[in-house]
Amino acid sequence: MQLPRPVGREAASRKYDILSALMAFGLSRDKHAQRQVLRVMALITTRYNWQRDELSMGQAEIARLWSVDERTVKREMARLRAQGWLVLKRQGARGRVSTYGLDLNRMLEDTRPAWPRIGEDFIARVDPAAGAGQGGSNVVPLRAVPAPMADGSVWGAAQERLHADDPATYGAWFHTLAEAGVEAGILTLAAPSRFHANYVATNLKEKLLSALRRVDPGLSDVRIVP
Repeated sequence: MQLPRPVGREAASRKYDILSALMAFGLSRDKHAQRQVLRVMALITTRYNWQRDELSMGQAEIARLWSVDERTVKREMARLRAQGWLVLKRQGARGRVSTYGLDLNRMLEDTRPAWPRIGEDFIARVDPAAGAGQGGSNVVPLRAVPAPMADGSVWGAAQERLHADDPATYGAWFHTLAEAGVEAGILTLAAPSRFHANYVATNLKEKLLSALRRVDPGLSDVRIVP
């Protein structure tokens, strides 16, 4: 998914959508993640130049905004760069501050599990053509998904655990996966679309494999295929 640059007639709506995604994501996480998201939102709303994709702000200024010391700013900015949300565009030199860009697409992808908390209109607006031409639907399920019924299989037991751990993520990404076989300790799950398979494999595989291994420690890996 590539987010259109938030400029032009629909700029205000796109800006609010990005901030809404960050807000819902932060509120669904622990206090440390919430603080990090709040700091990012403060940078976006006070100093980010949407037109030029630039954030030019010195560490002392950021420290005042965040009510922290400059060492904390240095650590947090490094974490945001490592996370991929912040991109260094020009290193500060000779009294000039560094210039950063924000990877808005990365932010949206990372916050995707929280989208159902915002609503169907939000998902349709920020990702209307997800998986176009790939077959199947890529729209994240919005209705509450009931707990799966135990069927005696490894995947069925893992589904129960995934639902108990995080019903929203289970309903959005794991509910529609179907067991497609086990071979040499590798479980294959079929997703409704290529987009869905790629997203789970890239962002949720560790959580998925952890739940499976709690049920069957003999599993070595899991594959997600469209």
